Amino acid sequence: MTVVVELVEHARAVSRPLPGVVGRALSASRIVEAVPDPYVARHWLLKAGSKVGAVTVTVPGREPVTLRITPKVPIARLFFLLGYSHDPRGWRDGQVSVARHQELLPALAHAYERQVARAIRQGLLQGYRSAEDSALVVRGRIREAEQVRRRFGVALPVEITYDEFTTDIPENRLLRAATERLLRLPGIPSAVRARLLRQRTRFADVTAFVRGQQVPEWRPSRLNTRYHQALHLARAILDGASTEHHPGGLQIDGFLFDMNKVFEDFVCVALREALRPYGGRGTLQAKGVHLDEDARIRMQPDFVWYGNGSEGRPLAVVDAKYKVEKTRGYPDADLYQMLAYCTALGLPAGHLVYAKGNAPHGGHRVRETGTVLHQHALDLERSPDEILAEVGALARDMASIACA
Repeated sequence: MTVVVELVEHARAVSRPLPGVVGRALSASRIVEAVPDPYVARHWLLKAGSKVGAVTVTVPGREPVTLRITPKVPIARLFFLLGYSHDPRGWRDGQVSVARHQELLPALAHAYERQVARAIRQGLLQGYRSAEDSALVVRGRIREAEQVRRRFGVALPVEITYDEFTTDIPENRLLRAATERLLRLPGIPSAVRARLLRQRTRFADVTAFVRGQQVPEWRPSRLNTRYHQALHLARAILDGASTEHHPGGLQIDGFLFDMNKVFEDFVCVALREALRPYGGRGTLQAKGVHLDEDARIRMQPDFVWYGNGSEGRPLAVVDAKYKVEKTRGYPDADLYQMLAYCTALGLPAGHLVYAKGNAPHGGHRVRETGTVLHQHALDLERSPDEILAEVGALARDMASIACA
């Protein structure tokens, strides 16, 4: 029987009875903060951080322990942040249904299965794949070098390469891999699991994904439009899934989203889209930024808005922080970091964007330099359209400051 521990993202620590080896494994994995409870023997204090989802810790000879970490934002809002980050122009409110599921993993499995069903309703997508073979009939092109190396002048069989029209393409491999990944995870509702099993049979002729291989890459096009939403969710599932093996047979298997990265990706993509009408180009995880003249101290702001042209000058810099505001205000270290970005980029102002705050906007003017450090807060409990409207207002503020 599996022991289940329920936690909430960034909530207070809870004390739970755990075998020492499991507690130490959780502490080393950094999935949650885990320390022995000083007041209760054989109990561990567990505190969730920014990672949400479910993981199961298995120790030979002991009952598995499953951690379920619930995000503070509604599940549907989390999927909006994920979906918009992957495909801002194709996203529509309500497109990804989570039914009545309140936990992340069941909701994700339901949403993914519905998207796959919609994507393959008209049949599996087909495409051309380059194949190599030895044949008695010439088809496609002869691989002359291989023919000489392997056949030593014998005419038949012929080493050939040809383009095959097949369902065994990256898009279908990705969907099969994500489907099988979900089926291996505990906590999937039986009705959803049954539908996923039926979906898996549709991909029987598609090459299975082998652990350790590179995740199949695909490119959006007019031909695979009906697959887009399902593919984005599939990639999120494979990115969030992890299996770790430790000495002694201990295994940690689960699925986690890092809310820090989810929020950061959303803010940067949403700002890039909101700034398009103002020209220039938005760069995510900007490279080539250094604090010192010798270019030894490298910096990587979350988002930099440059002017037009290949050598466009920096117009604005943004850093996204998925942090809860403390009673006395935002962390001072974030201001120091933003001041360094502004100094390196030669900007008179910088923008910090938080997931929560007591006020929608605040600012600090730095002594001597006059640099203004703006702090903005997005309310993730609002509707998607309202959140995007807040980002649009931030983009207008950034544009007006840059043009002043």
